[in-house]
Amino acid sequence: MASIQSAKGGESKTNMSQLLPLELIDKCIGSKIWIIMKGDKELVGTLRGFDAYVNMVLDDVTEYDFLPEGKKVTKLDSILLNGNNVSIMVPGGKPAEN
Repeated sequence: MASIQSAKGGESKTNMSQLLPLELIDKCIGSKIWIIMKGDKELVGTLRGFDAYVNMVLDDVTEYDFLPEGKKVTKLDSILLNGNNVSIMVPGGKPAEN
């Protein structure tokens, strides 16, 4: 079994089936992902890669802007997304059509 440092400085045992956040994101490479940004923007696209800061490269992107006038939808071929602005990531998800 793997061990990790606990907050109190001691070691604790972990379950080998535990999935860490970056491991989950890694499993999503090549798959559709729904990203909810800070503010009023959401993105759906195919994850091509990411780094330790969760900056991401997405292909075949649909960007949803929620404005007072209504929803604006923009199609993009490829983007580099700054991870600082990401609130939620939903693997395989997509927003409800409203």
